[in-house]
Amino acid sequence: MRKDFGVKTYIYPQPVLIIGTYDENNIPDAMNAAWGGISDEDQISICISSEHKTTKNILLNKAFTVSSATKKYVVECDYFGIESGNKVTNKIEKAKMHTTKSKFVNAPIIDELPLSLECELISYDESTCILKGKIVNVSIDDSILNEQNKIDINKFEPISFDPINLKYLLVKDVVGNAFKDGIKIK
Repeated sequence: MRKDFGVKTYIYPQPVLIIGTYDENNIPDAMNAAWGGISDEDQISICISSEHKTTKNILLNKAFTVSSATKKYVVECDYFGIESGNKVTNKIEKAKMHTTKSKFVNAPIIDELPLSLECELISYDESTCILKGKIVNVSIDDSILNEQNKIDINKFEPISFDPINLKYLLVKDVVGNAFKDGIKIK
């Protein structure tokens, strides 16, 4: 039997996205966001309110990076979500993480997080909090690639957010083949 829960944000699980920006003094900043995903072949959309320092930085620089949080850096990535960039200007430094300036956009790549989307601002709607970015490059650290230059999920160890139990979960085992297994029903 099903139970009704009303209006909830229960897409399960949710990504753990770390948004990287530079502030007005070129100091790198990071924010943890869960409400986002790919919205077109070369676009990402994220729900982020206007009060965040990250939003102000994106509007200033017209650029940002988006990295997937990983098991190895769960503590640091959680910190990026519970500490405000409006109050602490050196969150990345305090988390003992490092950045490299993107070659493609005016935003920092967080070195410890092995996958980064480098994005230009397309639009931001303050009334809906929807940020849209054009992906101009994806950089991947070779430490998570296999011999075919594809991501090895066991080396990558991305995490997801469980919004019901407020936990981070490890994304790991392969359970099927996309665009193949369903052919059995066709």
